[in-house]
Amino acid sequence: MIAISLFKKLHAEGFISDASFEKVQAESANRLLSVQWELKTILYLGVLLLSGGLGILVYKNIDTIGHQAILAFIALVSAGCFYYCNKNKLPFGWGKIAAPNLLSDYLLLLGCLTFIGLIAYLQYQYNVFGNRYGLATFIPMVLLFFVAYYFDHLGILTMAITSFAAWMGLTVTPLHLIQSNDFSDSRIIFTGMGIGLVLLIAAWATQRRKWKAHFEFTYSNFGTNVLYVSLLAAMFRFEEIGWLLWFVIFALFAFYTYRKSIAERSFYFLLITSLYSYIAVSFVVVKILSFGGFETGFLYLGFSYFIASAIWLITFLIKTNKRFKTI
Repeated sequence: MIAISLFKKLHAEGFISDASFEKVQAESANRLLSVQWELKTILYLGVLLLSGGLGILVYKNIDTIGHQAILAFIALVSAGCFYYCNKNKLPFGWGKIAAPNLLSDYLLLLGCLTFIGLIAYLQYQYNVFGNRYGLATFIPMVLLFFVAYYFDHLGILTMAITSFAAWMGLTVTPLHLIQSNDFSDSRIIFTGMGIGLVLLIAAWATQRRKWKAHFEFTYSNFGTNVLYVSLLAAMFRFEEIGWLLWFVIFALFAFYTYRKSIAERSFYFLLITSLYSYIAVSFVVVKILSFGGFETGFLYLGFSYFIASAIWLITFLIKTNKRFKTI
């Protein structure tokens, strides 16, 4: 609309002829509307619904179909998807490689989902891995990482990172803690820290060595969030002793991510750094105020802090976002 108004003004001032102005109006009236993201969303939902529908079909007809037939069908679907994608893929490279066509992306996703379903089915029905649950997550993790790099697929990389976190959790953490939902255990917290650090190191190596450098954001995103949550959990878990040490470690990491977000002009990382830091600082403030008991003066001071700090945080984010846009 702004461009049309400009052309109208130029036409009125005589800088554009009537014929040219009519062509501009006709082009504007027949402008194509992109539905790329809508189609991609529908295709992703189609893949998820198809994989979910296959699971429901298997569950409802398990007695009539037979386990071997189900396993063979899932394996054929997965193998067929991988065969098509491998046949049509572009040559491998450590840079960003575009998908050969739109169908390949979604068949690759379907192939990975059905493969994970195949492994889960084998473990559930035949217990092929026994009590080695870590192995049942390790095999899909390796495949997903290989597929993500071989076919250059960010969605599969996200699945691979999730599988890595699941494998680490099952390998390091005793099973009885997970079964009892005891997620406040220190071993789970330290496992989360380890996962976050490994992912951040992977992000650094990916960017430094140019090994699929566009994967760096995905690694950094997962690693930063997991490490922040783990550090906050450590502060809350070791509330009586050591919380101040974990706050210092948290502050150092927050300073690192803040400097990184400013250097890269990434408002997203600045936003999550600010929100996590606000939670950590608020925890420290409440701890300090609690030393004075729950007297009226300390309660008013706490309420004043939350109101003033929230206003300051919102103002800071708005101003920083505007500054990023003008740079």
